[in-house]
Amino acid sequence: MRLSLSVVFSSLAGYLLGVDVIDFKILTLLALGGYFMVGASNAFNQIIEKDLDALMDRTKNRPIPAGRMSVNTAFVIATIFTLLGIFILYTINKQTAMFGAISIFLYTCVYTPLKTKTPISVFVGAIPGAIPFMLGWVAATDNFGIEPGTLFALQFFWQFPHFWAIGWFLFEDYKKGGFFMLPTGKQDRGTAVQTIMYTIWTILVSIIPVFGFTGELKLSIVAAVIVFLLGLFMLHYAVRLFREMTEKAARQLMLASVSYITLIQIVYVLDKFIR
Repeated sequence: MRLSLSVVFSSLAGYLLGVDVIDFKILTLLALGGYFMVGASNAFNQIIEKDLDALMDRTKNRPIPAGRMSVNTAFVIATIFTLLGIFILYTINKQTAMFGAISIFLYTCVYTPLKTKTPISVFVGAIPGAIPFMLGWVAATDNFGIEPGTLFALQFFWQFPHFWAIGWFLFEDYKKGGFFMLPTGKQDRGTAVQTIMYTIWTILVSIIPVFGFTGELKLSIVAAVIVFLLGLFMLHYAVRLFREMTEKAARQLMLASVSYITLIQIVYVLDKFIR
């Protein structure tokens, strides 16, 4: 539920950034379509990983491994959610439906199988994970250009420190399921350094709109300063992970990253309507 709502929040923020006049019908359709799409992805993921989920503490109580739901029932739900999601997004425009379908395909058919084979899975998973913020802009404008591309890049780079933080403090649990989430495969300095590097990339992308290179996606100087300071807030926790190398520090980084992406999207939207 939390993941689904965060995806919907990102897509609605992207819509508000791209639209001139808010159409609450499209806003509602985008929320529903996005919710069904992420629900479908999660359902297919849990069907594929049902045996592995049973091995890990954080997932063993999910409906399928816990025996509360059959695989057939889950498949029916996942299929219905997919069809509903694509249909609803198609009523907004074709491009929105296309990107939604790409998101489900990559998450289910590429990211999920790769999780037990290579840390590159995080790179692949970051693509569907970055689509919602961009999807909102496409829903508003029926156009993919530099603006939604920038929103995509921001959420794409952000996901590396976010998921590596999760992979760090859940390392032992992930190991039970055979998942390779950290870039070096270990809780080491290499992983911590890469986490800092991708956090810096996230900060740099986040302030690009202030320089006027991103078309209709703009950011005032005041908003850019706030965005930059929020980035330093997350960078502080990435550096702390490097210094302390503990699960506690990783959990703090994860929480900081969630706060960061939420606040960034709020600042972007408020800046547009206040300017």
